[in-house]
Amino acid sequence: MKKLNANTVGHIVVFGNEKGGCGKSTAAMHATVALMRLGYKVGTIDLDARQGTFTRYLANRFQTVMREHKNIPTPVHMPIRRSEAATLKEKMDEESAFFFMALEEQTRDNDFVVIDTPGADSHLNRLAHRFADTLVTPVNDSMVDLDLIADIDPATMDVRGPSTYAKAVMAVREARKKELGLGLRWVVMRNRINPTNLKSKRDIEAMLQDLSTRFGFTYIPGFSERIIFRDMFLKGLTLLDLEGAETGKGLSASQLAARQEVRYLTHAIVPEEMRIALMRRKKASNAA
Repeated sequence: MKKLNANTVGHIVVFGNEKGGCGKSTAAMHATVALMRLGYKVGTIDLDARQGTFTRYLANRFQTVMREHKNIPTPVHMPIRRSEAATLKEKMDEESAFFFMALEEQTRDNDFVVIDTPGADSHLNRLAHRFADTLVTPVNDSMVDLDLIADIDPATMDVRGPSTYAKAVMAVREARKKELGLGLRWVVMRNRINPTNLKSKRDIEAMLQDLSTRFGFTYIPGFSERIIFRDMFLKGLTLLDLEGAETGKGLSASQLAARQEVRYLTHAIVPEEMRIALMRRKKASNAA
């Protein structure tokens, strides 16, 4: 497994799975803004540049800054497109070169690098997973999406084992530990949660709690199905850019609940021990 330059310091956070429509870009955007508002330097990479939701979200943000002179934090962003080279080898070589160039630059200059990935198995998607320090996998609140994580017997609802995607993540985690001596923190984020109290909703939560122990990931409740998470896309804004978002003053009950959901995600990405380590590293860097 290729190693990054020894001078790189940024923690790589990958939002990934092999299914589209699960809210990866929205979650990646909110995580990016949350980290910047905590004072971290953040760079972003979009590996799904053909669809480009993450890239368009950030482009809208840059336009809002220019148009309205808003003083809101914005990351340095790099989109990477799929290669159109003639052969598969040439495509993979070209994509790898652009990926490593972007990753080396972003990890050198930032505390965190947030990467959004395509909703399909691809060379760029696999590369991102291999270099993730933290992998965040959003799954929609349905049995269809749960199939991404586990192979479930439809007759008994027993878990027969990990799904193809979960097996791939476990293999990457083992390879990172064996070849690089590095861990992989896997966070599964239950997304677009239905606000009604359905039995199926409770069953999915119980199953994810159980799977987190079996497969070694951290489970977080994620984002509910709220209009606010989609409404501000055209302006490139997030919930955390609203006036009063920091204190909660002036926010509606729904907005306050949404803010807490973003905090769950942020705390999963930056647990207390990491926050302390980053603080010590910054103090040492400033002293030098």
